[in-house]
Amino acid sequence: MLPTLFLSHGAPTLPLQDVPARDFIAGLGQSLPRPDAIVMVSAHWETDVPSVNAVAINATIHDFYGFPAPLYALTYPAPGAPDLAARIADMLGDAGLRARIDPARGLDHGAWVPLSLMWPGHDIPVLQLSIQSRLGPGHHVQLGRALATLRQHNILVIASGSFTHNLRALQWSNPGPQPTWVTEFADWMHQALIAGRTCDLVSYRRLAPHAVENHPTDEHLLPLFVALGAAGEGAKAERLHTSVDFGILRMDAYQFT
Repeated sequence: MLPTLFLSHGAPTLPLQDVPARDFIAGLGQSLPRPDAIVMVSAHWETDVPSVNAVAINATIHDFYGFPAPLYALTYPAPGAPDLAARIADMLGDAGLRARIDPARGLDHGAWVPLSLMWPGHDIPVLQLSIQSRLGPGHHVQLGRALATLRQHNILVIASGSFTHNLRALQWSNPGPQPTWVTEFADWMHQALIAGRTCDLVSYRRLAPHAVENHPTDEHLLPLFVALGAAGEGAKAERLHTSVDFGILRMDAYQFT
């Protein structure tokens, strides 16, 4: 079966940057078996209840401003997956989660940035699933577990966020050494993931060192919990990549099997 993935998508400019994370994500698409469809969970679609988009062709949402003009010319018109969206809404309902179908929304940059690197031909059907940041990590593990059987049908679940995400501390030019408040948090998260300490991970804001400094709000880490849950009970984590961008933005990626 396919793994589930958590990818740090970085800044919207990632497709235009010459950084290790860009090369890693581009190579990842070539190393994976080709899925029949992709369920994308992005930190940039927040709703009150879980929602899936059901469209014929995904629009490209440029949900940012002040970036170089070439970035706004990038599009990712991947086909949608309306039938799969209806199926997932039913799966969430069976798990006791109220769900909605959005017939219009496209893909935000948390979805199309990594997908454009992994499969630039935009020919694999994609749908996006929203997060509910006010409900916390435990809810998102449950959300993922409702999707676990998708792996048996060659459907890839990709969660896209950021392993660390304090935008106020970004070092846009001449970044210095990675601060200890970043490395200590990332090391704690890595050890908890590898050891399968799901209960500790769900309580990361209380247990992990410098958790709130690395995630003043936790929407960019919540997709990781969906990927963890979607791999099923007893999931094993493997770190596929680690690097840092803008001094403090950890670009770590994991697969769960």
